[in-house]
Amino acid sequence: MIRFYAIPVSLYCAKLRILLRHKHLQWQEVPPPGGYGSMEYRTIVASGNLPALIEDNILIADSEAIAEYLNEKYPSDPMLPDDLMLRAKMRERSRFHDTRLEPEVRALFPHIRPAQRDKEIISQQSEKIAMRLKQFATMLSNSKELDGQFGLGDCGFPVTFVWLEALTPVLGLDVIWPREVHEYRERINQVPSVKAELEIYRPLLNKYFKQNA
Repeated sequence: MIRFYAIPVSLYCAKLRILLRHKHLQWQEVPPPGGYGSMEYRTIVASGNLPALIEDNILIADSEAIAEYLNEKYPSDPMLPDDLMLRAKMRERSRFHDTRLEPEVRALFPHIRPAQRDKEIISQQSEKIAMRLKQFATMLSNSKELDGQFGLGDCGFPVTFVWLEALTPVLGLDVIWPREVHEYRERINQVPSVKAELEIYRPLLNKYFKQNA
């Protein structure tokens, strides 16, 4: 069975679970020894990243690398298109999530607690997130060939969108969702693997906000 270190509310662990569900794979989640960020965990996973895959004496600590590895090892229900150009487009989509949109949303996490809120930073991040959503809308318009497909590049967005939705009223974000992004979200939220994850993830996130906001 596939095993990986995880904490339930981790965005990137949820991203991995969506992929695992979509490929109909079984898995077991293990909490990081000593807790997330601990030196004990870093002696096992040098980067301290979550999730970290443990399988057949292999340790991989990056959600994108894990996704690529699992997609190749378990080829049923492939998460990348057959066409070379479309595979590149799907990878481009995934990289945009991990390196452009998600970091701008994550930058707001420290401001969930009222005592740590900085209105100037929150305003700046609102603008950056709005910019990234506009960029993603353009990407979606330029990759219509991927419409109707669900792949590796789509697994991170559903949970990041849920985080953004939850952060907006708490922090008073001024973010407009472009029509293309809204339609994309509606579409991928109907994918069974996404629906199943969000049914579990939303209550976890709500609990997190009640404890911290």
